[in-house]
Amino acid sequence: MEKQESSRQKKIGTVLQQEIATLLQQAIRQVGGAQLILSVTKVTVTSDLSLAKVYLSIFPSQKAQPYFEALKQNGSQLRHDLSQRMKNQLRKIPELVFYLDDSLDYIEGIENELDKGENPIKNPTLLNSRQRK
Repeated sequence: MEKQESSRQKKIGTVLQQEIATLLQQAIRQVGGAQLILSVTKVTVTSDLSLAKVYLSIFPSQKAQPYFEALKQNGSQLRHDLSQRMKNQLRKIPELVFYLDDSLDYIEGIENELDKGENPIKNPTLLNSRQRK
């Protein structure tokens, strides 16, 4: 059974989401990734504020994996940059763990099956299975 997030955790998660999104957008502009859209869909923080799960959506999804792997490798640099931006707001920046959010691809698969006249609810084998996080 999962515990509910406290209001403090939700507030910190929201602030982290905004700051991480800003840092990643700046990094994309510097690298010149004009054909890349990256959004931070959700950030959840543990009750002791030691760990933050960061869910990312990357479009186009065909190019998502290499960018996602590069981001995971540079997570410590992102955490350092985040600590510099938020040093007056948080004493300790949580460790960042990244997850690829595939919900948009899943929704697109449902829409495609509905357009074909199939019913993915009655026949769930039509859709790719999603992984639990």
